[in-house]
Amino acid sequence: MAQVLEFKLPDLGEGLTEAEIVRWLVEVGDVVAVDQLVVEVETAKAMVEVPCPYGGVVTARFGEEGTELPVGAPLLTVAVGAPDTGDDATDDKGDEGSGNVLVGYGTAAPPARRRRVRPTGGTAAGGRRAAGAPAGAASPAGAASPAGTGTLAGRREQGRPEPVAAAPSDTAGPAEDVRNGVAATRGDGPVPVISPLVRRLARQNGVDLRELEGSGPEGLILRADVEYALRAAATGRLRSSSDAAIADSAPASASSYADITSVVPGAADVSRGATPQGVRVPLRGVRGAVADKLSRSRREIPDATCWVDADATELMQARRAMNAAGGPKISLLALLARICTAALARFPELNSTVDMDAREIVRLDQVHLGFAAQTDRGLVVPVVRDAHTRDAEGLSAEFGRLTEAARTGKLTPADLTGGTFTLNNYGVFGVDGSTPIINHPEAAMLGVGRIIPKPWVHQGELAVRQVVQLSLTFDHRVCDGGTAGGFLRYVADCVEQPAVLLRTL
Repeated sequence: MAQVLEFKLPDLGEGLTEAEIVRWLVEVGDVVAVDQLVVEVETAKAMVEVPCPYGGVVTARFGEEGTELPVGAPLLTVAVGAPDTGDDATDDKGDEGSGNVLVGYGTAAPPARRRRVRPTGGTAAGGRRAAGAPAGAASPAGAASPAGTGTLAGRREQGRPEPVAAAPSDTAGPAEDVRNGVAATRGDGPVPVISPLVRRLARQNGVDLRELEGSGPEGLILRADVEYALRAAATGRLRSSSDAAIADSAPASASSYADITSVVPGAADVSRGATPQGVRVPLRGVRGAVADKLSRSRREIPDATCWVDADATELMQARRAMNAAGGPKISLLALLARICTAALARFPELNSTVDMDAREIVRLDQVHLGFAAQTDRGLVVPVVRDAHTRDAEGLSAEFGRLTEAARTGKLTPADLTGGTFTLNNYGVFGVDGSTPIINHPEAAMLGVGRIIPKPWVHQGELAVRQVVQLSLTFDHRVCDGGTAGGFLRYVADCVEQPAVLLRTL
């Protein structure tokens, strides 16, 4: 018979621990080949299309689009191999293996699995038979349900092999308070939770799952149950009157959340009758990664900011002259980046990072220049590798490539990591100045405001010039104000008189 193999969300690298399903590329029942792309996921760094290392028929998918899964959680199951009419205890090994390598997935053929027999009696919590139960026996918790009924989302068809063995279920004693068919006090027994997301949500919010009663089949605890417990703790509300009516009609059952104060810490201090306020938006994906990184920067880096106004009229004229000469267009961002790399060569203290464990400042030889880009998915910082070795044309081309990849969500984790200095052109938002937060673990960030006509004293006379505000936020551990001021002054001089750059070209 065919083997049913479980494909789990692989480690996508760069320390990522979770990913959100954006789009399924296959349906249940589809035939997939080895290394065929089966799902598109969004990590905290990029959109990734994930290949399946098995070839066969898709028998189940785990998670709808928009669901966030941790690394190692099941993505889908695939029935591999031709039907076997023999009576051997094990299936033959398939010859198919993956050649498309993700972390944790190589090219080895799938291991043989023992044949599993579909139970015909009762099921344990979670929809599988308790280990060791006879073929025709029903467990007390499942006695009231039809034989062979599963409780996993997208229940498996009768006779289809299951890839994972079940854990034994607890039996509620006659003296226990039973709610929804599950013992209210579970002691040291298993908690009826299948989803690792539910467990994590409960753990992060201090919810004791042993005190919750699930609304799913056979008392399965769902994400909605944990979220309701959190809302109830925040507002002091109990179950609706409809639950009370159900409790009246079934004396053996009680409201799942009647004792909510024992489930969520601090719930007893909330006044009754409070109304919920605001909308809670999960911090996950790109937004969660940005929140974590900026919070860490604020905690660890003692930053300071200095700024200066500069006359950018000659820089704008130089750019127009470059583009009028023919060839690839030169972007303003590329010119500013070229100025940055020249300034970092003069002030290398700002192209560094701090190793607090070793209590050392690490000055870096290469300049990997990050630039802030606002996309529909949020703020991302693509990195131009070896920016110090590129000219204005090369920088323009790389900025264009990375910007388009950011816009379409095709940036790879390698495109978003390893920066040593960041250029932030917030002038595109129509603002003059800012005090940006340093992109940890870097040591500095140059901010560029909008370039607008302003009154300016030029050659002793008042004139209308193109003026820009430049700001430098720096880590005060790597240098003092004199170094930061010298860097910013050199940048401003190059903006005002681009010919200054000719000394270092």
